[in-house]
Amino acid sequence: MNIKELDEFAEVRVKARAYFCYMLSRSIPNRVPGITLKDLKVALKSINNSIKNVEAMYILDSNGNQVINTISLDAKYSRKGDGTSRSKRAYYYKVIKEKRCVLTDPYPSIKSNNLVVTIAYPVYNDIDELMYIVCIDISLDRLLGMVKIASIDSVSGKAMRYIYAAFTLSLFFVALLLFIKGVYNFYEMGVEFNKIDIKDVFESTILLTLSLAIFDLVKAMFEEEVLGAHKKGSADDIHKTMVRFLGSIIIALAIESLMLVFKFALTDSGKLLYAVYLILAITALLIGLSIYIKSLDKTR
Repeated sequence: MNIKELDEFAEVRVKARAYFCYMLSRSIPNRVPGITLKDLKVALKSINNSIKNVEAMYILDSNGNQVINTISLDAKYSRKGDGTSRSKRAYYYKVIKEKRCVLTDPYPSIKSNNLVVTIAYPVYNDIDELMYIVCIDISLDRLLGMVKIASIDSVSGKAMRYIYAAFTLSLFFVALLLFIKGVYNFYEMGVEFNKIDIKDVFESTILLTLSLAIFDLVKAMFEEEVLGAHKKGSADDIHKTMVRFLGSIIIALAIESLMLVFKFALTDSGKLLYAVYLILAITALLIGLSIYIKSLDKTR
């Protein structure tokens, strides 16, 4: 079992269900009088041409019994299965309960022992009675490949990835310049501690803190938008990055306000009020960040 594939499936499940259910609804007549197995068999041939490399296709009646032989590319499983009861399968119960097209969780296939998912599509007659359930089994790796081709690897998707890559590269150089400048300022101070100006220490610290904050933002953007790790890391990763970024900004502002307090206390005490305003703004940011973190804890 591949944990990475299961994570990817959880991320694209909604898109996958929408895609396959649309393909089925476009080809299969529904809620029409006199729906027959012949009509559904013709529809399955059309679906087989549209959705390539499916593991198996079959049709159940309203009681969960298979009413045609399995359609499969594998000769071991094709032309078999007519009359088999599938009433205990999860997809049958799910269709009966939800009364709509469903996509199951991945499960080991009895036929191939690979992880597969089943798309089950209910077919009703004109008086809304369940007549048949059309089922399509497809391996998990093929499903993920099809959904990725339809979304992430589209032209617009690739273009956005290149744009985000350019932005992250630019921001990385900004973070690098701030880092180099901060380290260089420390180097210029030398080792004679009695000659070091505390103002220069504060300024270098602010540069390094901002460099760290921007680097965290670059890391998150690169992983999420360029590598597609969320989709696209998890929402928790995004929230953690947000907290780290805001925390770094608050630290930088707090250092700046401390530096202003010392500066105005020594040079112009009448401007201490501006430092107080900055401290109040930092306090507001801290309160807002605390509320944000608490709200995240409640939603988990």
